[in-house]
Amino acid sequence: MKVSDIIASVGVIILLIAFLLNLYKKLPAESKTYSLLNFIGAIVCCYASYMVKFYPFVILEGIWAAFALVSFFKVPRGTSGN
Repeated sequence: MKVSDIIASVGVIILLIAFLLNLYKKLPAESKTYSLLNFIGAIVCCYASYMVKFYPFVILEGIWAAFALVSFFKVPRGTSGN
């Protein structure tokens, strides 16, 4: 198994953990933990895709990471942000 395979596997596991925790209502999609898990998993997968020069997934995972990061810093609805 190559290093890129191990890195990609770690990223996918992180993304799947976030998904399963949300699916089984243990972690709401609005939580910072969910966004952080998505960001970390996507960045790790993005890097692994870059390592093997699979650029469509670099773009996909990069965009996924960007949206997860925006979600992490997003002010919850119904609050003033103060």
